[in-house]
Amino acid sequence: MIELRSLTRRYADRVAVDDLTLSIETGELVMLVGGSGSGKTTTLRLVNRLIEPTSGSVWIDGADTRAEPAPLLRRRIGYCFQQVGLFPHLTVAENVAITPTLLGWSAPQITARVDELLARVALDPARYRDRWPNALSGGEAQRVGLARALAARPRLMLLDEPFGALDPITRETLQRAFSSIRRDLGLTAIFVTHDLAEALLLGDRIAVLDAGRLLQVGTPIELLRAPADPRVSELLGTPRRQAEALDALLGREGRS
Repeated sequence: MIELRSLTRRYADRVAVDDLTLSIETGELVMLVGGSGSGKTTTLRLVNRLIEPTSGSVWIDGADTRAEPAPLLRRRIGYCFQQVGLFPHLTVAENVAITPTLLGWSAPQITARVDELLARVALDPARYRDRWPNALSGGEAQRVGLARALAARPRLMLLDEPFGALDPITRETLQRAFSSIRRDLGLTAIFVTHDLAEALLLGDRIAVLDAGRLLQVGTPIELLRAPADPRVSELLGTPRRQAEALDALLGREGRS
């Protein structure tokens, strides 16, 4: 569904994305991981043309994304990010309805879609549709952000650290909700995260970036069994050590 073809983005002082080639199949969830400055967020912004490449191209469903105006492209791509970015002067329902409104949906269609999505992210429409963003908890706001990204029935989702600022329990709840929604709707998604455990547990494949270059792409098992680069091994070291420490702790408890 998505092809990144020799995608490059240069700035005056650095190369943010460097000759990145990657194909993503329909219905696949690909996690982008890497350290700070590795090019993860820049790659997402290149896909929906929030920024333009220095060279290379992005193709969606066999068409170059430059073939249509960028605002129209973005209306058919869901975008969910850590800061959420709800408009404070709009209610929850109005925030979710932004893209369908721009696309000219009828009022009954919009109302039905808003209520459907709020229910999908476990927010009772009757209780939440008329609330203001400043009355929401962090987890509730992130749920609304996810609903808004899904509102226009996109087939492609881009997610930039969407759950990174949440407490562990809320984060796990939203991870499960997103996984269920993605399976139900057959969404194709690119998901940026710093959390290697999140990448390993959620992703169909993981793409590891470093200084804008693709080091390795593969399934979680492929990366764990055969990291192709010392930097990939280093990234995977943290979740390995955490899992080993937890196994040791559980083992001691079982013997006590």
